[in-house]
Amino acid sequence: MRRVNLGEAGSTVIPSLRYRDAAAAIEWLAKAFGFEKRLVVPGENGTIRHSQLVSGTGMIMVGSEREGEPAAGGGLYVVVDDVAAHHDRALEAGATIVISLANQEDRGLFYSCRDPEGRLWNFGEYNPWG
Repeated sequence: MRRVNLGEAGSTVIPSLRYRDAAAAIEWLAKAFGFEKRLVVPGENGTIRHSQLVSGTGMIMVGSEREGEPAAGGGLYVVVDDVAAHHDRALEAGATIVISLANQEDRGLFYSCRDPEGRLWNFGEYNPWG
């Protein structure tokens, strides 16, 4: 199992937002709030697969809404050291798993769940800082 170097992270709690027009949202967030584009990964048909926008020592991740994935405006992304153990603990505590524990293409082990009030939480070993 790959371990995450949490010492390299600017913050281990990173808001993740989904937009219908993520490219326009990124431009607006930069203009209106002063976010700087650290990384923008284009997707198909003008979508944004993934982006990292920074402000000081903080970061948000922005991407296009994707069919079949929970959007709900986005949620929080939290970098964790042992994703499988974290997943099991959340499941045992009653979290509703939305995206099952799995390795993603280039981002490693990941899962998404909803808390008892329906808020979306994403946990993974992908460290966008490092």
